[in-house]
Amino acid sequence: MAAGIANDAGMEPILDIRGLSKTYTGGFKALDNVDLQIRKGEIFALLGPNGAGKTTLIGSVCGMVRPTAGTIHAFGLDMKKHWREARQRIGLVPQELGFDIFDTVDRQMSYSRGLFGRAPDRERVTQILRSLQLEDKRRDQIRKLSGGMKRRVLIAKALSHDPDLLFLDEPTAGVDVELRRDMWRLIGQLREQGVTIILTTHYIEEAEEMADRVGIIDKGRILLVDEKHAIMARLGRTEAHFTLEQPMQAVPEALGRYNIHLHDDGRLLCYRGGNGTGNGKADVAEIARILVEQGIRFTALDQSESSLEDIFVEMMQDQEAGA
Repeated sequence: MAAGIANDAGMEPILDIRGLSKTYTGGFKALDNVDLQIRKGEIFALLGPNGAGKTTLIGSVCGMVRPTAGTIHAFGLDMKKHWREARQRIGLVPQELGFDIFDTVDRQMSYSRGLFGRAPDRERVTQILRSLQLEDKRRDQIRKLSGGMKRRVLIAKALSHDPDLLFLDEPTAGVDVELRRDMWRLIGQLREQGVTIILTTHYIEEAEEMADRVGIIDKGRILLVDEKHAIMARLGRTEAHFTLEQPMQAVPEALGRYNIHLHDDGRLLCYRGGNGTGNGKADVAEIARILVEQGIRFTALDQSESSLEDIFVEMMQDQEAGA
């Protein structure tokens, strides 16, 4: 699948970004001709190293960054012409804490809801606070809350106006395990309600667990966008270590077509393959069959598959090597 081309035929994307670029004073190019289409109701994870352009991309959609070039359409609306209407349907949980620390949780929620044109709804505010274990803190001043509780308030504010599209910029960075668990439970609930979620995260295992699709960005350019499982199948690899009962001097001729090497003085037969084919598991099964057929006994077989993090790290290393 080509980078950025994401939608089923006939389905209009909820967010459609075309040719988006941002060059700051001094010449630094934070975004470089980005194309990205987001499907309604999906969880999309945007991965990239620090300075890759993730936050600039989010800021461009949310009105905090003025792009140098390109177009952004949200809900079918051109955000240059209909910014206010579109922005009312977008929520953002930023990396940085930002609110009046002397205000109460309750008032901040009500203020944020009104800011986006929503009528007061105490019952809905209570539901959001309860989902984040904040109901008993609603009358507390924010300055008196712990760091984790302040992060919960930030999330609650982003949800206060019931957005259809929610950005989560490193939502679980530096938070405790309990909040992380609550956060992902809440994301699951929002998805069931039809909310589209775009997240950035340094915890790639979270993206692997939650996301439908993954995009990888580096140096302001989108390198890859695809279904998570398609990326794993296309770019992942399989590794297998056969611990041999007796050491071997050389790899048997029958295994010559596989990427196999001997280690540990011939006691360990190591396979690494499946890259781009998804055939790694089948190869391991066939190698085991051949060993048994030839009377080569092994006492242990350790097999592992690439994680999304492995693929991401390898891709970033390749980018650095090619820079």
